[in-house]
Amino acid sequence: MRKLKTIEMHRLSVEAFKEAEKLPLVVVLDNVRSLYNVGSVFRSSDAFRVEAIYLCGITACPPHPEIHKTALGGEDSVDWKYFKDTADAVRELHNNGYFVYSIEQVEGSTKLQDLTVDPSRRYAVIFGNEVKGVRQDIVDSSDGCLEIPQFGTKHSLNVSVTAGIVTWEFAKKLRL
Repeated sequence: MRKLKTIEMHRLSVEAFKEAEKLPLVVVLDNVRSLYNVGSVFRSSDAFRVEAIYLCGITACPPHPEIHKTALGGEDSVDWKYFKDTADAVRELHNNGYFVYSIEQVEGSTKLQDLTVDPSRRYAVIFGNEVKGVRQDIVDSSDGCLEIPQFGTKHSLNVSVTAGIVTWEFAKKLRL
């Protein structure tokens, strides 16, 4: 096997990305403190061509060198919007007809492998702070909660890893 050169991968330009059909998914970051995590979420969101990222609370916004270090330009291709309070973002999403999931370990959560989606709907997924997770009031205002099953000693995954896994699951179910 030979590794492909970048030119052989036929990736979209930023301009073509902006015009391309998007995955009907908005990624919401609820008070994510690490700029490297924010950048990584931009990069994964670019890879799966998500509609937008909503940055909320203390979550940093581009342009920023630490975001760029992990986003590698994803912050230029993926549309984003800032909200001072995540609750305002959830209200806007609901008002625009999105089904909103918090990614959190709660009573009655849906395991990610059991997720079913309706291709005619639009979705949003909320990822929380690296220590505290998604705020309880945001969980309460969500339409449901998704959980990634884990089998080791730790009770959580890094937020950017979680975002990549969840976004891929939506991409598989809505695009493939």
